[in-house]
Parts: sequence; structure tokens; C-alpha cells
Amino acid sequence: MTFTTRPTLQGTFGMVSSTHWLASQSAMGILERGGNAFDAAVTAGFVLHVVEPHLNGPGGEVPAIVATVEDPTPKVLCGQGPAPAGATIAHFRSLGMELIPGSGPLAAAVPGAVDAWLLLLRDHGTLSLEEVLEPAIGYAGAGHPLVGRVGDTVAAVQSLFEEHWPTSAQLWLRNGKPPAAGELFTNPAYAQTLQRLVDAGRAAGSDRAAQIEAARRAWGEGFVAEAVDRFSPEPFQDSSGRPHAGLVTGADMAAYSATWEEPTTLDWHGYSVAKTGFWGQGPVLLETLAVLDALDDPQVYDPSTAAGIHAQAEALKLAFADREAWYGDGDVPAKALLSREYARDRAGLIGDRASAELRPGRPDGAEPRLPAHVRRSAGRRVDLADPTTGEPTVQSDGVTRGDTCHVDVVDRWGNMISATPSGGWLQSSPTIPDLGFPLGSRLQMFWLEEGLASSLAPGRRPRTTLSPTMVHRDGEPLLAFGTPGGDQQDQWQLLFLLRHLVGGRSLQEAIDAPMWHTISLPASFYPRDIEPGVLVVEDRLDEDVLAALRAHGHEVRLSGAWSLGRLCAVTRDPGTGVLAAGANPRGMQGYACGR
Repeated sequence: MTFTTRPTLQGTFGMVSSTHWLASQSAMGILERGGNAFDAAVTAGFVLHVVEPHLNGPGGEVPAIVATVEDPTPKVLCGQGPAPAGATIAHFRSLGMELIPGSGPLAAAVPGAVDAWLLLLRDHGTLSLEEVLEPAIGYAGAGHPLVGRVGDTVAAVQSLFEEHWPTSAQLWLRNGKPPAAGELFTNPAYAQTLQRLVDAGRAAGSDRAAQIEAARRAWGEGFVAEAVDRFSPEPFQDSSGRPHAGLVTGADMAAYSATWEEPTTLDWHGYSVAKTGFWGQGPVLLETLAVLDALDDPQVYDPSTAAGIHAQAEALKLAFADREAWYGDGDVPAKALLSREYARDRAGLIGDRASAELRPGRPDGAEPRLPAHVRRSAGRRVDLADPTTGEPTVQSDGVTRGDTCHVDVVDRWGNMISATPSGGWLQSSPTIPDLGFPLGSRLQMFWLEEGLASSLAPGRRPRTTLSPTMVHRDGEPLLAFGTPGGDQQDQWQLLFLLRHLVGGRSLQEAIDAPMWHTISLPASFYPRDIEPGVLVVEDRLDEDVLAALRAHGHEVRLSGAWSLGRLCAVTRDPGTGVLAAGANPRGMQGYACGR
């Protein structure tokens, strides 16, 4: 019998899974009030801004994949804001920088999350703006018990707040101390910000769509944009060790709008797997699946055996090398990267020994180009303090890794959504006091070098790690899932997908099974290091498997027994209408609910 920490929930009315129980239950409450999956997801998204402020915020971003009853074909909602108009390579170089800082206002992209959630509500929701924002306003204004990791994050950056970011200290260091676990915490300024969006909607009349559009204008052109415009020019210390002003202006916010886009898909084992475009890392999962198929060996699909782990890790390394050379917000050889011929060529590079090289491919015969920083780092071992567990690893200067949330919802009608909110963390940049939240630091994923797939340029989207997933079968949405974890998101999703769809495990069994990932790839987060040949594994893996992996040449680094992966998932059987959900037990924070 396979061990699980919880049951896989089943029902027919609705299912929600998210990285915080208050977001899950708030979304479920919206379903109970007659809302659909998209109303519920928007509610969860705004609640997550309040209850997981160390993992996401209104100044951040959110990509999502949706399928509706009217049109089950997957669509991508892009809430990834671009680089502001003033964010040029020349500007950063003039400041003496080779890398964009990992924290501070200089690293902020245009915030995209709020506009994206409101666009989703307008186009596919059914309830009013006031109804879906009510839980978040309540938690921000009246308070909610903080999870302990929020206080831990604040403690890690306490000296930064006290010495350099006074507006953040005012919000997060009450009586000079970080908030304690379980402390009832309020953010009146953010509650007022949300209420002003509702009030702007009411002033537009009774039409639901007009109310939402009025709130979008209040955000992008009104009081929110004005507050950002006033605050951005103030210089604050960042991870470069020096103070710099931000670049996001009110004009940048007014020029931005979330968008609907076509997904990138792969037909695989009778399923269609949908990811975002190549402006994000999502196609890494698709490339990896294609390469595993090209190996033509059933052993490669088991993430618990040495043969399976070795093949999957090597395939992931190849896909991430392609991410570094080819992925970005521009002209990408997408068709070639996902072709069977290319997958066969890449599969031919996988041998019996673990590779410590970075080996991007040559789609359509094109020569790959890697950043100079990556070329310098590829052969150098570094000693990072933490192998990235999916919770934030925060340095005293605010630099963070792996900070993200996730939410999946499916309703009784068959609407489905997978969304991965992130950025705008409380530790990313100073709190804007009039608004109650900071901007993000997503620009750190650009390179300050011309001619690369992800070179910095105004109006360009950073190559985000945020990676929701949706799976269809016979044209109907079957499964929505995702996880926090930065560069590990598509790695942990690969293991879940193989266990569930190939191995036949239930959602919760696939989530609970031991996780692992490789860090033999260029990190997306400052300081952009690489650890060649390193495989991080939960120490629950069998000793004989670990020994065999070492024999293959992997440098195995043990992590805690329940430390890797924070998956959420919901599913709907198109034939019976039965719904199911599972959620990650690691960290004792994520929960699924439904009936």
C-alpha cells in the first residue's frame, strides 16, 4: 500500500487546492455562493497576497492557464509585467552593474498580477468585484493569523528594514520585533487599497464589467499608479550594496495590460500538456517529456528508481540548457525545440554517466549563445547555503529564491484553472506606505548583455520561472497542477506527472512521494550560480537508489525527508464528472478542499 499523508479528495461540486488553507477555503466559499472556478481563483489570488506576503504580492505577477465550459481549449492568461521604459542595459551598466540586483526597487518589473486577476474576473467570472475581494479585505483589515515563515522571513531581513527600508520596518517590525507565528496581523493600508478599487467600481454604475474596468483604471492609471510614481524615484539600498532609485513609473503602469495568449502544447501519451509560451520556463517540461519518449525505454518514466531518476535528470539538464540559450520574450525556434527529430538528437546525448556540462542544442542548425556569466560559472562549483526547498531562502540583503504560490480550481460545470502567483514579496523592495505593499524584483531574470534570448530591454517580459500546467484528454480539461519552487517548478511537476499519469498513482500519492531535482543549471535568481552535477534528493529515497545514482556520477546532496516540492492539483473525469484534489503536506501550509 502506498503511503499518503492525506486522502485524495473526491466530489462533484467543486475542488480547490492552494498553498495556504485560508486561500483554499475562501475560494471554496465563493463556489458555495454560486461563483464559478474563475471567481474562486480570483478570490484565492487576492487572499494569497495577504496571507503569503513572503511568497507573492500585488506588486508581483501571475501566469495562469484556463479552460472554460464554453471553450475547453486551454488559454494562457499572462500577468507577467514587462521591464519599464527606463530599464535599459546602458542604465544598469552606467551604475557599474554586471547583474541586475536580486532585491530593491531597481529590480522591479511593471506589476502584472492585479490587472491579470481583474481581467480574468471580467472575462470569465460571474460575481461582482466586491464579492470576490471581500475575503482579502477582511483578512487585511481585521487580521489573520500569520504562518511562522512570514516572521522568519522578516527576521532574516530585519537589519535591512531597520537600517535602509523604514517603510517596511514600519509595517513588519511592530515594537521592533518580527511578527510571531500565529500572531493576528493586519495591513490596514492594503485593505484600504482594495476597498478603494471596490469603491472605484461602484462609482462606475451597476454594470459588472464596467465596475471591473473602473477598478483596472484605478490601479493602472489612478491612485495606485500615482503612488508608485511618487515612490519610485526614492533611492533605497539593494543587493548591490548601494542605494538606487526604482524605474517603474505611473506611465509604465498605464501602458500595461494583462493579455490572453495561446499556450505551448505537447501531445504526449494520449494527453495534451499545456504550458505558457517560451517567455517562461514552462516548455522545459514539454522538452523533457519529448526527450524521455525518444529514449524509448519504459524504465525512464519511474521517478523512484535509479534508472528513471538518472534519465529524467539528464533530460532536464538538456532542457534547462536550451532554456538558457533559447527561451525569452522574442523570436524563439519553438517548433524545432519541440519536434520529434530534435528530441531524438537530444536523447542521444544521454549516456550512463551524469553530465556536469551545460549543453544547449542547435534547433534548425542555429548556434546557441550563452551569457558570459553562465560561461564563466558553468565549470565553477559554488556552495549555496540551501538547495532550495520551495520556501524562501532569504539573505540579509533581501535576495530570495523559490518564492511563489499556487492555486488550482475546478467547478461542477467543468471550468478549470491553474495559476502560479509570485513576486512582489515583502522582502523584494521597500513597502509603498500609501498602498501597503512593495513592488517586485523580477528584472533579476534578465541578462545585461546584448543579443541573448533574455537580454534586458524596455517592454520585454523577463523569462519567468512561473509555470502553471493543464492537461487535456480528447479535447477536455482533465488536470490542473503546479508548484512554487523557482527553477525547480517544472522538475517537481515532471515527477508528479509521471507518477500520476504513467504510474497510475492518485493525486495525493503522487504529491507525497519522495521528490528530487537537479541544480546543474544556471539559476534564474541573483547571483545566478550553477552547481554542476549536483542532484538534491529527499532523504526518504532508498539507500540502494542513492548508491546507484552516485555510481552514475551524480553528486547526491541529501535534503530533509519532507522538504522538496509544494504541489497542488485538481482533476475532473470528463466521462463521469467526478472531481478530485490533492495538496502538498510539506511545510504544513497547503490544503485542498471540496465536495
